[in-house]
Formats: sequence, C-alpha cells, structure tokens
Amino acid sequence: MMLIGIYIAIASLFCILPMVADLLHGFKTKKLWFPCKYFTLNAASLTVIAVAMKLPMDFSNSMPHVVDQAARLGSMAFMCTMMANLLPSLATMDSKELLTNIVALAILVITLLVNVSIQIVTAIFYVAMLLALLMIHTCSALMILKSKEILDHKYKAGHETALKDLELQQPTVEKLKLHVSNHWIMAETGSPQFMIVSSATTSASGVICVSSTLLHGIIMLYTTQHMMDYGSEYKGSVLVILITQFTGVILGTVAPLSRCFAFLSFKVSIKQIWKHIKVFKVESYYTQKLSYWKQSSVPFKFSSRGFKIVIQDLKVFILSFCIGFQKMVVVACNMIALIPIFIVLGILCCLQCWKRLKVMFCASNNVLVEISPQQQHNKALSQYVLLLQDDMELAERKLRSISKYVNQLIQKAEKQQPNSLMKLLEEYSGFEGVGKYDVQQVLPLLEQKYVDCWSLPIVTLTAIAISLPNIQNHMVDRLLRSVSEGLTYVKHVEETLNVTDEYVSSQKVARTLWLEVEVYHKWLGYKLSNPAQQVNTANEIVQWFSDTAKNMLTEVESKNMKGSDDNSVYMSASANSMYRLTQTILVSYHDNIEQVSHEELFVQLSSMISNILAACLTNLPQVIAMKCHTSVIEKREASVQTAAQLLGETMQIVNSLQDRELPSLNLDELPFIDKWRDCLLHLSP
Repeated sequence: MMLIGIYIAIASLFCILPMVADLLHGFKTKKLWFPCKYFTLNAASLTVIAVAMKLPMDFSNSMPHVVDQAARLGSMAFMCTMMANLLPSLATMDSKELLTNIVALAILVITLLVNVSIQIVTAIFYVAMLLALLMIHTCSALMILKSKEILDHKYKAGHETALKDLELQQPTVEKLKLHVSNHWIMAETGSPQFMIVSSATTSASGVICVSSTLLHGIIMLYTTQHMMDYGSEYKGSVLVILITQFTGVILGTVAPLSRCFAFLSFKVSIKQIWKHIKVFKVESYYTQKLSYWKQSSVPFKFSSRGFKIVIQDLKVFILSFCIGFQKMVVVACNMIALIPIFIVLGILCCLQCWKRLKVMFCASNNVLVEISPQQQHNKALSQYVLLLQDDMELAERKLRSISKYVNQLIQKAEKQQPNSLMKLLEEYSGFEGVGKYDVQQVLPLLEQKYVDCWSLPIVTLTAIAISLPNIQNHMVDRLLRSVSEGLTYVKHVEETLNVTDEYVSSQKVARTLWLEVEVYHKWLGYKLSNPAQQVNTANEIVQWFSDTAKNMLTEVESKNMKGSDDNSVYMSASANSMYRLTQTILVSYHDNIEQVSHEELFVQLSSMISNILAACLTNLPQVIAMKCHTSVIEKREASVQTAAQLLGETMQIVNSLQDRELPSLNLDELPFIDKWRDCLLHLSP
C-alpha cells in the first residue's frame, strides 16, 4: 500500500505542476487573473485528479490516526483548490466538450462526497464547499454558452470598424500596428476566460477556495504537533501525500484569490458599487439558455398526443425549477462576491483618508490637468473594448496595460529581424525574376497540370544554385540562410491566402523537398555537391537536371498507370518543377548558355529567388490583417499574437517593399504567383 501512497503523491504533483505553470504564465504575460493554459478540465486531468483523491474514497482502510485523518481532509481541501483553479478553463470549450467535462466532474465530485459523508463526519465543511463549487461550475457552464454569443456579436461589430480604418491595398506599418492593437484589445477583453473570471461566480469560488485553505491551515497547525502519528496501511507515504497536497493547496490558492479582485479591472464608481450590492438582480445571460430550452419543443416524435403533452409539461416544470435554482446560485454568488469588494472599499477609504491628511498638513499647489496624447489614444482604443454588460467600463490602467503588452510584443519581435533575407531582398530590386522562372515556350510533359505555389520554385532554384561548383562556401551558406528565413514568411502567406487543396498539395511537396535540400543537400536522392560525374559547366549542370527530371517524370507516369500515392505525387511535382525551370533557363539564354560561368548563373538564380520572395512578401500586410481576425472566439488571442509577432519581425521588409512599384494586379490576384508571372510576361519585351 505504501507504493499506492507514493502513486497518489505523484498524481498530486502532476496536478500541482500545471497550476504553478499557469501562475508563472500569468506573471510573465502580466495577467494577474491567471488564465488557464496548462491546468484545464479534460479527460486526462480528471483521471489524474481521481487518482489524487484516492485517500478520501478508500473504504477498505481505517485511518484513525491524526496524520491519516489530516491527509484525508487535506485531499478534500486540495480538491476545492483544483476546482477553483479549473473554473476559467470551462470558457475554452465548445458546448459538447462543456457538457462532457461537467458531467464527468459531477460524477467524480458526487462520488467523492458520498464516500466522505459515509466515512468522515468531521468533513462536513469540505462537503458543503465542494457541493457549492460543483453548483458554481454548472451555473458558469450555462452562462458561458450565451455569453460567448453576446461577445461574438460585439466582436463582429468591432472588427468591421477596424477594417474601415485600414486601407488593405497598401496599408502602412503604423496602420498595421494600430490594426493589430485594436484586435488585441478585442481579443483580450472579449476573451471567454476573462469574461468568466470577471463574473460573480468566479469571485465566489475564490472566496470558497480561500476559506478551504484557511481551514486546512488550522488543521495543519494542529497536525504539526503529531507528525509521526500515522498507522494506516499507507505507512509513511501518507505523510508524503499530506505535505505534497498541502503545498498544492497553498500554491493553488494564489490564482483563485487574485481572481476575487478581478472587478478592479473595471472602473470603480458609486454606481458600480451599488450595482454589486443589488445581489438579487440576475443578468439574463445566466438563464437565457435554460429559457431557450424551456420554450423549444421536445426533439422526439410521439404517436400519442396526450403523451407528448405530458412530456412537454414535465420538461417545462423541470427547466422552470432549473431556472429558479440557477438564479438562487447566482444570488448566493453575488452575496459571497461582496466580501472582496468590501475589503477593497475599506482599503480605498483608508487611502483616501491618508491623502486628505497629507493635504491638510502639506502645502499644495493647484495643478492644471491636461489631456495627454496617451489618454486620447486610450479613448480611441476604448471603442474596441468588449464587455458583457454595456454599463460597465474598463479601467484606464487595464486598457493601458493591454495596449502596452502588445506594443512590447511587437518591439520584442523587431529585434528578431531576418537579416539574411533582408540582405538578399536589398541586393536584387524589382520583380522581374517572377516572369522569368517559367515561360510559355516550355511545353508540358504531363497531362496533369500542377499549380504553382510560391515555395516550390524557390526551393527548386535554390537546389540548382547550391549544386554549382566553384561557388564560395560562404555565398552558398548565405543563400541557404536567406531562403530558410524567407520560406518561414512564405509559409504564412501560403497558409493564409493559398488554401485550396491543389495549392496545399504543392506546398506540402515544397516543404518536403526543402527538408531534403537544406538538411541533406540532396534533390530527390541525388547529392547536390556532385549531381553527376563528368558534369562541370553551368550548361551541363542545368541540362543534367532537366534530363534527370524528364526521365523521372516518365518513370513516375508509367508507375501511375497502376495507381498513384503520396510519394509519386511528391516525385512528380518536384521533377515537373525542375524540368520547367531548367528548360526556361536554357530557353532564356538561347545559344549563349555555353559561355555562362557558374558565378553568373548563381547570381541569376539568386536574383530570381530574391524577386519571387519579394513578390510573395508584398502580401504580408494582407496576411497580418487577416491573422488578426478569426471566427473562433477561443483562438483569437493566439491569432492576434501571431500577427503581432509577424508584424514586428517583418516591419523593415514591409517598408522596403512598399517603395517598389507593383504590377497592375487586383488585390485578390496578388497572392498567386501565376498571376504575377502572366502579368510580368505581358510587360516584358
């Protein structure tokens, strides 16, 4: 049994670690309401929690000694702490996940309560607390469903306003910064987790958690005098469980305690305080989902009309009771939530009295207060604040904190500029290379036509360039670094703007091929350092690649008669790209290819790579703007954070590319390389 005790302690430790990780994440991101990122309610966490609760659910062992009883009660306190920590994670789930996890949690808690009620009469306080926390979780789950709809509706209106302020044709870096900042405000204030943390239910759960911790602290003070008084079959492991779970209770109380004061994120006024005091007022979103279910018809067909009436009346009766019970739970939470409000009011009154005393005894000067540019900026940002209740207003310090964080995120990303890529783009100006990588004179070898994505010709051109002998190693390494950095941003463009199946297929081919080229310096199994024996001149190397690609296409085509697979698609698309590129090079040089040196061809290939990268990256402003917006409410924060990171890293690239003259393409044509090629081919003499 001692090994089982160690197993319980390890399970408890696995619950503590993600709670601590959430604490560290909250401090790092300056979100002192500590969102749930690591410790969330799911099948895995419920399984570990069930193991950690083994002691109070153990019928088979009598545990009459002091440490044994303290460990059992400690497990109950630990469960209260974990439930209080898990509450905001409900907001990250959809309706099906919410139902599944709430039912699973209810089964676990009710089983625990029944077992404890039978065995430990002294645990009545913990039983009441756990039951209250379970009701709060259920109440919050019902509130979340409707609250998300309200926030989503407000977000759509804010997004439309933000789009009007942004010129998508050629948005400047400053406008992009403002666009990212506006969407960050919406993502942060409209976060489902921030919404539930700001509610009375979370505040009440925090008060219950703190009460549980204080009670357990009193028990531990008594237990410290009898630390060796244990006699169950768990032996010394029960002491390990007690200490581990007590540590979890102390560390786990920080987040729920901090969330009790989440109302300080909003402006504190007499009107708001009076609103909190009106505890019997229940907002409609707490019961709106239940009311909707009550008014809807039963989703089953019955042959008997009388039976259908009975079922409908029974449903109305049950849901009416649930609505009443929901209101009762919310009112109770409103009452409990007054405790931290009155504590803060007491502190504020003391501070106000101290300030008045200082004014009485110290000389004071009249100071003219002017509206600073920062205040004007905050006022402009306030229109993007999303709150459940229209009569609430976010505190200016909170708005400043949110705005400051995203600005710091952009500034931090600015220090991670892709220097090698920028040098390559600066070295070769213009977009002419986009019209030279593929020409109409090259006849297709395949009946199946592969669409061109941005990355595949870049990778293919790079493979040819690094295969050229007599090129200095540092030039090859610099080209590889530049292309590697460039493909990172090309991927953002392709995943955002080229999302059809045929483009996605070509993008997968390009990524697989780039892995082979960059890591192994191979192209479809052939070493690029020496692709073939007795191949020395630039003409011979290009011709060898062309012939090899042609032979490979013929071979793959014959195999495809028996059925194609992923590997044959990869081989065929890669070989087709190589064939068309090498043939284009041979056609463009005509009979002068024999006189072309390795260095000249390397420069020509580098120029084409640079021009294609530049053309692709002109879409970055559009990508950044699109990444700011996502229809999934749970993913908005991460999406805007990605946009901010991308903006910071590519700020100089965006500025430099805006100085280049774009071809006469529509906005919806700019993301496609074939549109660029066709346009530039018509412009060329």
